Amino acid sequence: MHPDNDQQEIHCRTISSPIGELAFHADAEHLYAIDSIKGDRRIDPGRQGRNQILVEAERQFRAYFAGRLRVFDLPLRPVGTEFQLAVWQAMRGIAYGAVLTYGELAALVGGRNKARAVGQAANRNPLMIVIPCHRVIGSDGRLVGFGAGVDKKDLLLRHERGEEVWPQRPAAGSYR
Repeated sequence: MHPDNDQQEIHCRTISSPIGELAFHADAEHLYAIDSIKGDRRIDPGRQGRNQILVEAERQFRAYFAGRLRVFDLPLRPVGTEFQLAVWQAMRGIAYGAVLTYGELAALVGGRNKARAVGQAANRNPLMIVIPCHRVIGSDGRLVGFGAGVDKKDLLLRHERGEEVWPQRPAAGSYR
């Protein structure tokens, strides 16, 4: 996950969110990954800790889920191939509340014939929600492929369209 593993220590912070528990991984300078923790599939969260990046990521996620934030402003350092990085950068350009098909996204990074490769890159997205792979849909408009589950993808898209999808808007500091 960390390109210079011996340089800085990665810390993890787990928070509760309306779509389940999320584990954030960051060193003192960059956010590297956000993992969904689903049911019995617990990830090894790494060394629990707290640094300014994790504090700010949690603050921004609370604001996003409360409907007060549309664009994340975090120092990211996703690790992937050159193609994956290009796909993830293109995904960051998908506006809040908008969607693109895998084919449309592929056209932005090298041609519609790369839709399957774009889907694979989306599947390997280490920074869910911040790199909004949930905004990429099938060519027929169906919701497909989201690591936290298609049901969560549906909730995120409905949230971004302004629908009241969470049982209650969380108050500041209500997440763990």
